[in-house]
Amino acid sequence: MIKLVYGALLSTAMMLAASKNNLMAQTQTKTSMEEQNNHSIIFYKTIEINGQIIFYREAGQPNKPVILFLHGFPSSSRMWQPLLEKLSADYHVIAPDYIGFGHSSQPAADSFDYTFDNLAEYISKFITQLSLEKFILVQQDYGGPIGMRIAEKHPEKVQAIIVQNAVSHKEGLSSLWDTRKAFWADKEKYYGAVKKNFISLEATRQRHIGSTPTPEKISPDTYTDEYLFLNKPGMADIQLNLFHDYQSNVNLYTQWQEWLRKNQPKLLVIWGKYDPSFTVAGAWKYKDDVPEAEVHIVDGGHFALDEAEPEILSLMQNFLRRIIIEK
Repeated sequence: MIKLVYGALLSTAMMLAASKNNLMAQTQTKTSMEEQNNHSIIFYKTIEINGQIIFYREAGQPNKPVILFLHGFPSSSRMWQPLLEKLSADYHVIAPDYIGFGHSSQPAADSFDYTFDNLAEYISKFITQLSLEKFILVQQDYGGPIGMRIAEKHPEKVQAIIVQNAVSHKEGLSSLWDTRKAFWADKEKYYGAVKKNFISLEATRQRHIGSTPTPEKISPDTYTDEYLFLNKPGMADIQLNLFHDYQSNVNLYTQWQEWLRKNQPKLLVIWGKYDPSFTVAGAWKYKDDVPEAEVHIVDGGHFALDEAEPEILSLMQNFLRRIIIEK
């Protein structure tokens, strides 16, 4: 009788223990899934620097390798959203809007110094305020000259650079830049004509379409949203001030090339071959400075993510895995 009672009690205890273990396992699994889901959630944040608001997108765990995404013209951090969502499980991803872009402050053209030096200075202070000690730079278009200024100022922080249609060599500038140089030489003379073209729907569309044989792959939302942005009151003057200063970037090309040759960063270059402004030759020139650079030409335009997102994501993931392992 005693044996039967003891056996029943032992069986009940074992069942309770198993039930408790199962409940704990379910709780841990639920917590793990919630944490994993939280890593892929994009948070939309702002910080204040020198009285100006910088908006940024952020996701992933702070203890993961940091990737800092720098956008182009006339886009914003929004262009990186698909990559932020897909990379946030393994990386701490951050993408700011420059002053004058996206959801960041947009002070009037006559009350703020819209130069690449100044925008880079704000991003440098953004990096300091977020306490980013090490990061991988991803830079497209305007993100290139801003990113290279950051790299020059903080070489010890840059673990690697990923370039997507961002020029650091004169060979990368297409023939379209010949007429743009006239604007640099005489701003007042060409201001009206350049402004009219700058904010036109056709020019905005062409930046995305380029010479692609499959324009139907490109969502019209990309360029119509940018067209509306450029036609906001005062925005054309903001952007023309910055565009006039683009010549400062060209003047720094040889200095950036020297930085690349000296520092030999881990470098991945992804280039949309249908870009009307930046030539494929500009992609290959990076290998003159960094022979070990990886260069990939994809079926896409200036905003190559419009058409080649899966390929670009794969190239980036493979590159990032290798450099993290090597580090």
